[in-house]
Amino acid sequence: MRIDKFLNTTNILKRRAVAQDMCENGVVLVNGVVAKSSKEIKINDIITLRYLEYEKNYRVLDIPTTKSVPKAQSALFVKEL
Repeated sequence: MRIDKFLNTTNILKRRAVAQDMCENGVVLVNGVVAKSSKEIKINDIITLRYLEYEKNYRVLDIPTTKSVPKAQSALFVKEL
């Protein structure tokens, strides 16, 4: 699954367009490397989102198969580090 779609599906970011924009601006990293929005995500990847004053890190636990995941089930797919 693409990184931009994964961020949207797992409710880390509200919109896929926001995820794509963040990838274009180089603030999304996968395993420490700046990721394009088309980067494929695998289980156990570490996703880092760089905001102005802090960073958030997430570990991919599973890849969703549906278009959207209820917020209550987001913990099944990502773990905030």
